[in-house]
Amino acid sequence: MVNTTIHLAGLTLDNPIIPASGTFGYGREFAELYDIRCLGSFSIKGTTKDPRFGNPTPRIAECPNGMINAVGLQNPGIEKVISEELPNIQKIFGKPVVANIGGFSLEEYVYCAEKMDACDNVGILEVNISCPNVHGGGMGFGTTAESAASVTEAVKKVTTKPVFVKLTPNVTDIVSIAKAVEAAGADGISMINTLVGMRIDLKRKKPVIANTTGGFSGPAILPVALAQVYRVYDAVQIPIIGMGGISSAEDVIEMMLAGAAAVQIGAANLVNPYICRDIVAALPEVMQKYGITNLEECTGGAHR
Repeated sequence: MVNTTIHLAGLTLDNPIIPASGTFGYGREFAELYDIRCLGSFSIKGTTKDPRFGNPTPRIAECPNGMINAVGLQNPGIEKVISEELPNIQKIFGKPVVANIGGFSLEEYVYCAEKMDACDNVGILEVNISCPNVHGGGMGFGTTAESAASVTEAVKKVTTKPVFVKLTPNVTDIVSIAKAVEAAGADGISMINTLVGMRIDLKRKKPVIANTTGGFSGPAILPVALAQVYRVYDAVQIPIIGMGGISSAEDVIEMMLAGAAAVQIGAANLVNPYICRDIVAALPEVMQKYGITNLEECTGGAHR
């Protein structure tokens, strides 16, 4: 008998599988396909203070072993998320969710964090300072240790929820930024967000995506994600939610061995909407194959 239970910032999850923000919406479409209560949790679509239509189309481009997206944080705004989406999630999921918030100023991050703090079914605040697809916010806050720390410190002042800061890989030294958000009070780190990428349409001789560049994700970035999680695990004491190219139960265990306490699965949801369900179902057999009885004990195993 194997144990897939993990503990994350005071929460007990049945397993470490968390669909990533922006790839699972608010769970409704997936709940029509399978019982999403099998998941450990899920990260809701990135929420901003005001409604956002997102970037102009086209905003998706396929790549070998991955995809590029530049959706641009399309969402109905925090008031509607709190009044409509979170109550609906409660009906179909019933477990705490991860609330991903974004902003274009320090004040917007604080506003969203304070609002989400009052929501009973929000278990973790995921502060996105790493979105490469918006201008004047997002990744701009995550590219220096100082700005990342300032957002973290401001958000921590207005919430009692655990705060996980979502870091960008598009920096010279992710370790220094991870250490800065830890020092500023972060309860955990989510990493990595997408790499910046682009495709060019040979017929039009122009970028495929209207935004020119977008976030590159999918199986091709797994080695990058593993290396960055491995490095950050050695540098901080707070838990890491690892993500980037995970698409199998074996990938989950590999990410946990690198240092992740839980994992998020993103692009794979857009290829196979059943992928998270299938990974949850496959975990016990894969654990047995590799002689693992308690999944939580895998975290950081490659360092020992």
